Amino acid sequence: MADDKRVERPLSPFMIGPYYRPQLTSITSILTRITGNALVVAVVLIVWWLLAAAAGPEYFDTADAFVTSWFGDIILTLSCWALWYHYLAGLRHLIWDSGRGLDLPVAEMLGWICIGGSVVLTLITILVV
Repeated sequence: MADDKRVERPLSPFMIGPYYRPQLTSITSILTRITGNALVVAVVLIVWWLLAAAAGPEYFDTADAFVTSWFGDIILTLSCWALWYHYLAGLRHLIWDSGRGLDLPVAEMLGWICIGGSVVLTLITILVV
């Protein structure tokens, strides 16, 4: 019979930290999924605002007070950033789908472009709008 040696290996939730260092490509991949889901929340907020405008002044006053409050401003600003980030990450995936940019230095550079570009484009959008 084979020698039954048990090797103590960490389970996956405990790998982050001493056993696994998250890489930029994995963080940006997770961030792409998070921003995609967060954009759903922004769409719900905007649709609520538009439906309230169609429903009448009393409904619109409530929705508009929320959307134009400090909390609504934060949500819409972060949604703007999420939209730009998600767009740039989609372009990055199109580049990867063409077979280019798959080596680690270029993949990390594209990740930094997504992060930095989304911040710059968000600032430009806020200044213009």
